[in-house]
Amino acid sequence: MNRLSPSTADAQSEDFLRVLMRRQLRLSVICALAFLGVLLGLPLANYLWPEQMATRLFGGFTLTWFLLGIGFFPAVWAISYFFIRHSLALEMEMTAAAEVPETPPGARVTAPLDGN
Repeated sequence: MNRLSPSTADAQSEDFLRVLMRRQLRLSVICALAFLGVLLGLPLANYLWPEQMATRLFGGFTLTWFLLGIGFFPAVWAISYFFIRHSLALEMEMTAAAEVPETPPGARVTAPLDGN
């Protein structure tokens, strides 16, 4: 993964923006694949296990309708929650990397000798 050093952490630089966009793209692709898995999972389950998916549950609903009504929307909410949390964390991390004070070229950084 590309990490920015304090000397390249200028928020207006092309390197910074390239790293940010690449990390955002990676997060978006992960969430899109998870959504496709949820979206295509129910039809695939109906195709592979038709007898089990036709099992009647609470009040005469089949397992297919139960999963569609009870499972699909919470799964999409979970994917959305994951995306939002990680997107905000990415933004805060990249903002913090851009705010690291730079040491001017030729400046000497010294630490006190007594450890204070």
